[in-house]
Amino acid sequence: MAWNIVFEPVIPVFLILALAVPGVVALLYSAYRRARGAPWRTLALAILVAALFNPTIRNETREAVPDVAAIVVDRSQSQNIGARPAETSEALARIEERLANEDGIETRIVTAQNNPDDENGTALFAALEEAFADVPRERIAGAIFITDGQAHDVPANAAALGFDAPVHGVVIGRKDEKDRRLRIVEAPRFGIVGEPVELSFRVDETSAGDQPTGETAAVIVKVDGVETASANIALGEPASLTLALTHGGPNVIEIDVEEGPDELTMLNNRAVVVANGIRDRLRVLLVSGEPHPGERTWRNLLKSDPSVDLVHFTILRPPEKQDGTPIGELSLIAFPTRELFDEKLDQFDLIIFDRYKRRGVLPLAYFLNIVDYVENGGAFLAATGPAFASPYSIYRTPLAAILPAQPTGEIATGSYKPEITETGKRHPVTADLPGSETSPPAWGRWFRTIDVTADQGDVVMDTPDGKPLMVLSHAGEGRVAQLLSDQIWLWSRGYEGGGPQAELLRRLAHWLMKEPDLEEENLSASVQSGMLTVRRRTMANETPPATIAAPSGATRELALEQTAPGRFEASIETKELGLYRISQGELTAVAASGPLNPREFADVRATAKALQPIADASGGGIWWAGENAEDTPGIRSVRAGQDAAGANWMGLRRNEQYLVHAVHQVPLLTGPLALLLILGALALAWWREGR
Repeated sequence: MAWNIVFEPVIPVFLILALAVPGVVALLYSAYRRARGAPWRTLALAILVAALFNPTIRNETREAVPDVAAIVVDRSQSQNIGARPAETSEALARIEERLANEDGIETRIVTAQNNPDDENGTALFAALEEAFADVPRERIAGAIFITDGQAHDVPANAAALGFDAPVHGVVIGRKDEKDRRLRIVEAPRFGIVGEPVELSFRVDETSAGDQPTGETAAVIVKVDGVETASANIALGEPASLTLALTHGGPNVIEIDVEEGPDELTMLNNRAVVVANGIRDRLRVLLVSGEPHPGERTWRNLLKSDPSVDLVHFTILRPPEKQDGTPIGELSLIAFPTRELFDEKLDQFDLIIFDRYKRRGVLPLAYFLNIVDYVENGGAFLAATGPAFASPYSIYRTPLAAILPAQPTGEIATGSYKPEITETGKRHPVTADLPGSETSPPAWGRWFRTIDVTADQGDVVMDTPDGKPLMVLSHAGEGRVAQLLSDQIWLWSRGYEGGGPQAELLRRLAHWLMKEPDLEEENLSASVQSGMLTVRRRTMANETPPATIAAPSGATRELALEQTAPGRFEASIETKELGLYRISQGELTAVAASGPLNPREFADVRATAKALQPIADASGGGIWWAGENAEDTPGIRSVRAGQDAAGANWMGLRRNEQYLVHAVHQVPLLTGPLALLLILGALALAWWREGR
């Protein structure tokens, strides 16, 4: 209940004053003339003016509403270090217990966590705004942050808070913490495959702002999980390492520095860079044994790719061709066999023999060079024709050591549609080729096949009656492919709708070049919208679980489910920022959750510096919780204008807000009463003046 007197004028105030002014003048004149009834006439005027102001006794039925205090609990990843999680929980429990003893304060607890897709670090004040979203500003008692002090969204001033109440901070951690961290200075975003690129970085070791000098730390650099370089570098000074990108597309470069003394965490001892590998030029040697309709297909396909540097020779005049034409009248270019197959063979990335047959153009020693070239990591493609089934077959050369299919001497003719084998449905070269969704495939027919026996390798395409059409094989460190028909040019000409010759030959060339995306056994991973997706491609019918190592080092196994022949996939939620490592047998993959080098781990030492300015500006304070949070401050209620922080206590402002449920009003001067009093005063004035 609340009693008070209020005035509710029956007419505007300026009219009341306008009516009162003549009366006041008359009364002053009466007082000047010493009229005996002047006091009673003054009383009558006063009663009239008072009645016009309508004084009312008001009785309000009120309900006090509690003030609201927010506790923001920092549960970011930097708060998971050492004893910080337990000390944070202990500090929260103590503060909640002390707030429970303060009447009239409603407590709201909100947790600030890292968003894996956010590069802005720990957003404590965004969490505070969420807690106060539906609270009137005049009811806010204050805010308490339980944190390591590493806040990255601190307002510039107290006005930016949007409320007038103290902001306090309880810091979890120790004032003398040490930590070693790695920082990228300059990193390549692109690089030519096989060419050197330079990576610059710096390792700092900090303790209360001091930088040690003269010390070194061991650094290891990995590309796609494979160690490629290591060095000892001086602490606090920029360093650089030179390395080479191993393949086209994204190359994940990891830099790890060894653990330092009294290390807080190893999470910031690692930095990640993704550099895109670009092939300078793919050098291809194409040798056509004779002019034929499919020759133009190969040439057009390779010449249309700007990244391919093609060297093409067609043998137009074999040694057995003798027509008596004088040598001086021939305009043909001599085939530079020695230069190509002896001196510069290793400069080519891919060698293609298109309908080539053994004629004596190439000595047997050069075929041996090709075998050595492949076994040492080169790529060889044999696009065969009828000659492959003849006594002049290249299989009757040293190339037999690397060719996976042996000719039977038979040539099959007749129309058929090439089909993808069960093995081919799992192989990256032929899986999901456009047109293979239907049976038979939706592409044009071929009319000739070289009959072979596939002794090794994978048959990925065949005829409807099971004759091999494409065989892929590994030979030593290199790779070999055999196309057992010379009819692919029909697809390029659009015969019966054509076929996916461009996509097929593109995949084939990239598989021969060992592109990671076209490996038969491949493990990859990616993080998107907080979900880690692991993908496995294999030639097997099943695959074991993948082992996932989180940035914190915690591991778990993830079972993969088959989504297509030879393809397996599974996803899990990522709750930590940083680099996830996935392994499955000898295969490894890495994926970064959130930014590659999170701001959250730029400095993980506990500090009061970030929150101190806003605490001072709002009238709050900063305290260190101490071991097991035993130094967590007490809580007091304070009024506006009073200090809100002491040596071992924090204050929350009492705003004394209330809700009014009912209002009862009683006028003091009703019309009849006022009229009676006015007439009485005038009668007394008349009586006094009549004596």
